[in-house]
Amino acid sequence: MPILQGPFELPHDAVEPLLIGGRPAMGRGEALPVVDPATGETIGRVSTVTPDEVAEVVQVARGALRSTGWSAMLPHARARLLARCADAIEQRADILAELQMMENGKTQVESRAQALSAAAIFRYYAAVCETAEDAMPPARGDYVTMTVHEPYGVVAALTPWNSPLTMGAQKIAPALAGGNAVVLKAAESTTLVTLALAQCVVEAGLPEGLLSVISGGGGVGRALVEDRNIDLISFTGGTSTGQSIARGAADRLVPMILELGGKSPHVVFADADLPKAARAVANGIFGGSGQSCVAGSRLFVEASVKDAFTRLLLQQAEAMRPGPPRDPGSKIGPLASFAHRERVEAMVAAGIAEGGEILCGGRRPEGPQFEGGAYYLPTVIAGLSTDARIVREEIFGPVLCLISFDTEEELIGQANDSDFGLAAGIWTADYRRAWRVARALEAGTVWVNTYKELSVSAPFGGFKLSGLGREKGLQGMRAYQQPKSLYLAL
Repeated sequence: MPILQGPFELPHDAVEPLLIGGRPAMGRGEALPVVDPATGETIGRVSTVTPDEVAEVVQVARGALRSTGWSAMLPHARARLLARCADAIEQRADILAELQMMENGKTQVESRAQALSAAAIFRYYAAVCETAEDAMPPARGDYVTMTVHEPYGVVAALTPWNSPLTMGAQKIAPALAGGNAVVLKAAESTTLVTLALAQCVVEAGLPEGLLSVISGGGGVGRALVEDRNIDLISFTGGTSTGQSIARGAADRLVPMILELGGKSPHVVFADADLPKAARAVANGIFGGSGQSCVAGSRLFVEASVKDAFTRLLLQQAEAMRPGPPRDPGSKIGPLASFAHRERVEAMVAAGIAEGGEILCGGRRPEGPQFEGGAYYLPTVIAGLSTDARIVREEIFGPVLCLISFDTEEELIGQANDSDFGLAAGIWTADYRRAWRVARALEAGTVWVNTYKELSVSAPFGGFKLSGLGREKGLQGMRAYQQPKSLYLAL
C-alpha cells in the first residue's frame, strides 16, 4: 500500500484502497477526500464501503476464524505474532506519525509519541497473551473445576478520529490476543493512518482474513454493529453514538465495550503546589487542542487561591500558542476539522450568552500561518454556574470552565454533578484529603498531583454516561473473551 512506503505523497486523483481480510480492496462507496486541517488542502482520497458490503466483510472474518485456527492457536504463538506487530509499528513510527499529523492536525511530537505508544500496546498484549492464566476454583464436591476463557469470535471495532493510532492499537491488539477476528471501522477523517497501522499488523504475519479496516458514513457503522455475525462491539467515541449502538444491539444482547465522552473535573486545593498544578491543568485541557476524552475541562479552584491560581493558569495558557504541526515549537496544532472548530465556537458563544467571561482566547489566532487551518486559541471562561450548558456538555476543544469552591463537601457535590464520569484530577499536599476525595469522585480514573498519566497495564473506562466495560490491562484482553466453567468428575 502506498501509504506505508513514505514519504506520504498520494496523488490527488488516486484512491487509497481499504483492507479487507488483510488484502487491499476497493469499496463500492463514494471515495472520501482527505483534508489536512492545518492547511485546508485536500491531500488525497480514500475508498469507502456501502452498508450492503458490510455483511460480506464480516463473512470474510468469520471464514478466517474457521480456516486459520487462530482461536485455537496456543497463546505463546499468538504472542510471538503480536510482538512482531510491535516491531513493524516501531519501524514505521515516522510514517504513521506523519499520516496522523496530516489527517487530524496533532503535532509531530505528539503523533510520534502515539505511534510508539501503539507499538507498546501490541508488545504489552503479547506478554499478557502468553502469561495470563486460567483459574481452578476450589471444588465443593468430588470433581475438579476449571475456568477457561474463550474468544467471542468476530469483533466490530469502531475508533475515533482524535487518536487513531493508540485507539486502534487498544482494540486490535487485545482482540487478537484473545483469539478473535476484527473488523474495524475507521473514522472517516483518519482512515489513512488506521489503514497504515493495520497494514503493519498484516505484514507482521497475521493469518489472512483476521483483520479488515473499512470506512464510510453512519450507515456503514450501523450495518456493522447490527450484523448478526458480529459477536462483540467495541466502540470509542461520543456518548450519543454509544447510546445508539447500545439500543441497536439490545435485541441480540451482543456484549459491548463502550468508551464514551467525558467532562472531567480538575481540582486544585489551596495547599497544592500551584505552579505545578497550573502547568498540569493547562496541559490537561489544551494539549492536543483539548480533543481528548479525559481532557480536564472543568476546573475547580479553592476560593482562597482562585485569583493567584488564575494568574498562573493564564500565563500557561498564553504560552501554549498554536502553530503548524510540523513546527517543533508548536505546542498545539489545529482542531481536527473546520466543522469541529465551528462547533467549538458555537459552544463558546453559548457560554458567553449564559454569562461567561472570557479570560483568554475565545477566538481564532491571527496571522498568515493560521488563515488556512482550523486553529483555535486556548480559552478560559469564568463566571458560569454549574448548570450552564458549556459546563455540562462535552466540547472536545481547548476550552476550560473555571469554577471556585469553599469546602470539600461543596467540591465533591459540584464535581459529581455531571452525566459523565471518565476521569478527574486532584492537587493537594494532604494525602488524607487526596484519598477521601479520590474515593468520593465518580470517575473511572483519578489522578493525584499529576494528570493524563496513562499506562496500558491499568484498566481504563468510565462511570455513568462515560461508558461500559474497561480497556487496557489484563481486563482489556478478558473483555474480548468469555469465561467458561469446566467440570471433571473424579
